[in-house]
Amino acid sequence: MIHTYSNRKDSSYFSLSNEIIDEKQTYKIFWQRTGFSKLNVDGIDYCIHENQILFLTPLNQLQVIESTSELNQLSFNRKFYCIQQHDQEVSCYGYLFFGSSDVPIISLDSKEQESFDLLIKVILEEFENSDHIQGEMLQVLLKRFLIKCTRLARKNLSNPEINQDKLDIIRQFNVLVEMHFKQKHKVADYASLLNKSPKTISNLFGEYNDKTPLQVIQERISLEAKRLFIHTDKTAKEVAYELGFDDAAQFSRFFSKVVGKSPTDFKKQAVL
Repeated sequence: MIHTYSNRKDSSYFSLSNEIIDEKQTYKIFWQRTGFSKLNVDGIDYCIHENQILFLTPLNQLQVIESTSELNQLSFNRKFYCIQQHDQEVSCYGYLFFGSSDVPIISLDSKEQESFDLLIKVILEEFENSDHIQGEMLQVLLKRFLIKCTRLARKNLSNPEINQDKLDIIRQFNVLVEMHFKQKHKVADYASLLNKSPKTISNLFGEYNDKTPLQVIQERISLEAKRLFIHTDKTAKEVAYELGFDDAAQFSRFFSKVVGKSPTDFKKQAVL
């Protein structure tokens, strides 16, 4: 069953379903209530288990391999809730959404399960209303869901005590990478945009997680390259130029180093 809210005036859209639906151009949140689901996202296999939550952006390419038992999916478009414009409210942009080639997954303990379950029930109740403030109420409930998820995700950091100012710089770095990865390939490029030194950025990432800022940049570029190879007919040369490389040879060396196989081998495997 799927519950939907849409507004023709501003093209906003929000839905809650109990099965996986690949709705295009939407942010997606999957909460595996029981059982498990096997998904392929951008060519990478993921498995979400009972009481785990996974987050996808409109850019992610989703394929459902297997899904069992109960699952909730929340989907919304930018018209309904723009995480960039409302970032100060929920602090999830560049954190739950974007900022990494890894798909974020968080786990719920028994207390958190009860809290999220109650929130889902309230969302379902609001879908039964059809008054003029329904959209606003659903937006508030989605905002609460995102805030709760962001708080839980912070607990999974290698250093959960990292202060908010430092975390904001890291999130801004992630957002800037998402905006400029096709043109800017060096940590120094992003450090300059943030008015920080490359060493400062590297030290912050050392506190945040095990990835270096250069890895974040390179993984985002390689992810886009893999998407283009899988979902378009573009040649390695065309992909290289689209991603800001001077020539195909330079791109091939980069791709082989980061992905572990040449563009030609990757394309052959993707076709199989």
